[in-house]
Formats: sequence, C-alpha cells, structure tokens
Amino acid sequence: MRGWNFSAGPAAIPEEVIQEVKNELLEFKDSGTSIIEVSHRTDLYSELAFEAKQDFIEILNIPESHEVLFLQGGATHQFSMIPLNFKNLKGNADYVVSGTWSKKAAVEAEKLINVNVIASSEGSNFSNFPQYEEWKFSNDSAYVHFCPNETMQGIAIHEAPNFKKHIVADMTSVILSEPLDVKDYSLIYAGAQKNIGPAGLAVVIISKDFMNLANKDLPKILQYAEHSKADSMLNTPPTFSWYVAGKVFKWIKRSGGLEYFQKLNRKKAELLYECLDSSDFYLNKIEKNQRSIMNITFNLSNERLNETFLEESKSKNLLNLKGHALVGGMRASIYNAMPLEGVEQLVQFMKEFESKHGWAYVKERLKKLQR
Repeated sequence: MRGWNFSAGPAAIPEEVIQEVKNELLEFKDSGTSIIEVSHRTDLYSELAFEAKQDFIEILNIPESHEVLFLQGGATHQFSMIPLNFKNLKGNADYVVSGTWSKKAAVEAEKLINVNVIASSEGSNFSNFPQYEEWKFSNDSAYVHFCPNETMQGIAIHEAPNFKKHIVADMTSVILSEPLDVKDYSLIYAGAQKNIGPAGLAVVIISKDFMNLANKDLPKILQYAEHSKADSMLNTPPTFSWYVAGKVFKWIKRSGGLEYFQKLNRKKAELLYECLDSSDFYLNKIEKNQRSIMNITFNLSNERLNETFLEESKSKNLLNLKGHALVGGMRASIYNAMPLEGVEQLVQFMKEFESKHGWAYVKERLKKLQR
C-alpha cells in the first residue's frame, strides 16, 4: 500500500504518472526497448523531449523572449554556473540570504564573483524573510539572486519582484505550484525533484537577452547559450527524468493548470496551518504572512515526543515528516502531487496524537510552574 509521502525531495510523484511509467517501462511505444534504453538521438526521444518542453512553456505561459533548458546537476550546479556565466558583466552580484539554500548559493558564488549580501535574516535564525524594501542594492551588480521559498525553514516571500535589475530566482520548491509572470525574471532555475519529476534534472528559464550577455570563454558544457543551440542535448541529458517530467506536465494540464493547483495548494496549507495555530502542543515559528505554502515546518512543544510522533505517524502511512537535520522538528511538504486527502489524514492524526499525549505535556508544564 502506498503511503502519503511528505518528503521535501525527492518528493511525491502523481500516482497516475507512476502507473503510466510502469506500463511503459518494459517497452516504450513499440520500440522494442525500455524508455531507459532509448537514445536521446532518436526521433522517438526527440519528439518526447520537444513535447515536454512545449507543455512546460504552455503551463507557465513562457514568452518567446525566454529560453527553456533541461540540464543536469540539479539546482546546486546552478549555484556555480550562474556566477561563472555572468561575472564578466560587473564582477559583482547581489544575494539575498533568507535561508539555508540561498546561503549555500551565496557561499558558492563567492568563489567566483564578489558577492554583496544585500539583505539577510540569518541573525533571526531565518524566522522571517527580508522584505523587498530591506534590499540594499549595489550600483554595479551583474544580477540579484534570491530564493522565494526556502525548503528547510518553510519560509517564503509571496510578492513578485518589481525591480529594473537582472533578477535570478531559485524556484526549486515552488515552481509549478502557482501562476508565474516569467518576464519579471532574467533567470529562473529549479531542481526537478519537488514539483517536476525525479531527481537528476534541472530546468532553467533564461531571458535570451540575458543569455547573450554571458561569458563566451567558458567550456561549452558550462555555457547556457551552447545548451540552447543544442536543444539541451549538448551531451546525454537525464533522459528518464525528462521523460517523467513530460508526463507530469501533461498531468498538470489535465488537472486544470496552475490556477487549479494554486487554489488546491492554498487549501491544503490553510488546513494544516489552522491545525498548528489552534494548538499549544504544536508550534510554527514563521511569521504568518511569510509562511511557505509548499513546505510547512513545525515543532512539538515537548520535543521528547519527536520520535514517538514519527513512529506513530509512520504506522498511519504518513511518511517522511522528519524535519531537516539543520532545522529539526517536523516538516510536511505538500507539493502538487499531495492530494487534499493526504493533508486531511495528517491533520486528523495530529489531533489524535495531541489528545493522546497532550495531557502529559500539560502536567510537565504545571510541575515546572510549581518549582
């Protein structure tokens, strides 16, 4: 029996997509070979790849001013590839440090370009997201990098940027969860393993004008323009991940597109946050207007119950709720593939767990007050 997978990534993939993959795994479209054996140089795979790209463009309404690339290395590879390509513009780049992943991006970039941290919430242990009015832009930066949804901390900024700057965004854990005005960004990148498909693939949406400004003296494999010329097949791409991503894109279209998932995701998040806010047993430390819709973090007031919570939730088929080791506590990632029913099951369990163990917590607090 499949459980409810709340993993932050690799994350849940729609069950009907998994079933389609299962049916085609042994032999793909009468080719006599499995999809994992089909060469990326064949017409069969080229058609599949082109269709996936076109569906992605349609879903996000990506304008012709931007190119879409399917690359290897995940989002982490982009931490280095971006400064490598654009350090020739100014030699400086602005970074907003709002959580673990944006900090990692800044640290990697520092090896290649002069990084100006123009806003940071590290001093508050990333419990809030620096607001746009706090961003102190440099006069000579090549681009401004930020991560609108921090997977580990469960924190987000929900307003789109509106600056006359080259905006670069790590959207790994929020892409395809809601409509997006792509023209506001010079470059968007995302690892696939949240809302797109299996790990091993990174999707890059890049302004053609911005791409044309990039460093031409790099090895071809590190140049966005070279990947664009080769239709993302400069070398062997992650063929299976690309194939599954294409199926996920079709599932999104069949389901109602990004407007549908925006409503569904908000409904799921509201249900879970309501459970947290109505209880003293569970704690969410993020300011309400900056809470992530995709990654919901919380702690138990009595942390000695953490392992019990995880064991009992697993027995109810509620899986992968343990928070990241750097943050602790719990985390429920509720990407597109998590149905409302899964969140309802989690909320029901959390209420039952509180009823079962909450009195022990109250007694412990009373003892402390009496000392």
